[in-house]
Amino acid sequence: MMRRYALLLGLLVGACDIVPTVNTGGSQPVPSVAPSSGVTRTGFARVTARVEPVAERECRARVRGLNCDFLVQIDRNPNAPPNAFQSLDRNGRPIITFTQSMLRQLGNDDELAFVMSHEAAHHIRGHLKRQRENAVAGAVLLGGLASLAGGTAADVANAQDLGAAVGARGYSKEFELEADELGTVITHLSGYRPSVGVQFFYRLPDPGDRFLGTHPPNPERIRVVQETIRKNGLR
Repeated sequence: MMRRYALLLGLLVGACDIVPTVNTGGSQPVPSVAPSSGVTRTGFARVTARVEPVAERECRARVRGLNCDFLVQIDRNPNAPPNAFQSLDRNGRPIITFTQSMLRQLGNDDELAFVMSHEAAHHIRGHLKRQRENAVAGAVLLGGLASLAGGTAADVANAQDLGAAVGARGYSKEFELEADELGTVITHLSGYRPSVGVQFFYRLPDPGDRFLGTHPPNPERIRVVQETIRKNGLR
């Protein structure tokens, strides 16, 4: 039994070595893309003023009892890597944060609206909660296996940590595609063009289809957006 546990642990550790660290507070940092015109703070305020009310309305219409009062902000750290992510404050208020370098990567208002809508969709679809639940399940499962195999307290603790990391990643790709689909709709309802916003994916380095990766391949994400546009008669 202990030998089988050690083999399973080794396989999972090997898999985790080839993917980025899980970020339970939001999306993974976005790799650098080709320089673009960027989005100014004025443009950020303009897009936020249009997207936030729509995201809030869609949130209230789709989910009961969820805090839908989005706070959309720019990270104060000028050295933070390109990233946009959704998190919650201590009262459960959803926060969407863009780093300053991320704004420089976006080519126009449509791309900004698309990314902003995507992050809002993560909250509406309850992805942070589901990620935490998956992490707990993974920790319990692998920790239990380690305990049954006769592992020490340290072995069990390490197995729980590993199980939590693997569990949190288990449905990450599906979560991203769900957010892409709903984000496409929110972008359109906000008066922006998801067909233009999705162009951002063409400039992103493709993460590929890696085992336990956190993001699906770019072509798959583009396909989901295009199918959503076609299915709903968007533009």
